[in-house]
Amino acid sequence: MRRTILGLILSAGLALAAGRGKQPSFYRGHDLSSLLMLEESDNFFFVDTARGNATRPADAILADGGMNAVRLRIWVNPSDGVYGLNYTLTLAKRFQAAGHKLYLDFHFADSWADPQKQPIPAAWPKSDVTSLARTLRAYVADTLMAFARAGVELDMVSLGNEIRHGMLWPVGYVDVDTQPFSKLVQNFTNVATLYKAARAGVDDATTSWAWDSGVKQPQVMIHIDNGWNQTLQERWFGALTGAGVPPSAWDVFGFSFYPFYGTAATFDNLRGSLHALALKYGKPIHVVETDYPAVCNGQYNPIPESSEPEIPYSVPGQTEWMHDVIKVVQEVPGGLGRGVWYWEPAWLNNTSLGSDCNDAILFQADYSQWPKTIGYSRPSVNFFL
Repeated sequence: MRRTILGLILSAGLALAAGRGKQPSFYRGHDLSSLLMLEESDNFFFVDTARGNATRPADAILADGGMNAVRLRIWVNPSDGVYGLNYTLTLAKRFQAAGHKLYLDFHFADSWADPQKQPIPAAWPKSDVTSLARTLRAYVADTLMAFARAGVELDMVSLGNEIRHGMLWPVGYVDVDTQPFSKLVQNFTNVATLYKAARAGVDDATTSWAWDSGVKQPQVMIHIDNGWNQTLQERWFGALTGAGVPPSAWDVFGFSFYPFYGTAATFDNLRGSLHALALKYGKPIHVVETDYPAVCNGQYNPIPESSEPEIPYSVPGQTEWMHDVIKVVQEVPGGLGRGVWYWEPAWLNNTSLGSDCNDAILFQADYSQWPKTIGYSRPSVNFFL
């Protein structure tokens, strides 16, 4: 009973604080990291079905659908340059010019980093945590200053991508799922060292000695998958702080939330997890990755069970899923639910988006003139409206 009363008091305090000033804007975002790659191939085109089938850039169509922010991933040294610094800067300048907020997603790898893999970049130290932390710190600072020199202001940066099992493996690997909490804190020692180094890189880029770089202080995010799993999130952040990283070292929570990676990924569980973290830490919260299938008929893989089976795998189902996710985030106590982001809604040559379903993007792909591919906007492009 005492914990319940304490939570109510804290919730009321957060709501009062939020109401004193201007209500912060809500991030209505899409991850459009692959868009430039598609456009530069000169084989992919987007058609706005709501505007007389006019050919338009995908980001323009999505902006008409309510998008006000764009998420971009960055890899350290990708072999073909895609998602590297220059590639990402090109997109960032374009989206900033269009008036969108920008969120940079550091992967700290030369390719994909996620809960199944967090490879150390090829040119970085491989075993010494001190040397690796020094390299990481310099990389973050140099990257942010490069964006500033290009005239790009970043609103948010996530230091790592879905780092449930840490970053920069094997040095920064953690087994968060099975270890008892007492051992988990000790296991987080290297992760804490690496995270503090990355955060110091942000501070290096924005401190007075670097004033000539003009680096704006972005909000710093920690991004974990399975945002619906309250036990996981409480253990993870408890271990991080127990290993010496104070809550002041990050500004924003970011979580992934997908319908087909576990039937426990329900709206009720997401709501409970986000509310608990808001009440404990008092920090803004985003769902930074989500999507929903338009087509999932078992043609290529067995049909995965949705965590919300009453929502059909269909275009209307995409809109229904997104409206419900947005509602859950906006209901976080104290106005701390600040954004929802759809992952890669325009990736015409990767429509499954890593799932076992056929198609989870917001454009209907027409391959009849292959290699020319046309993406026709679906009504679900407007779910933010």
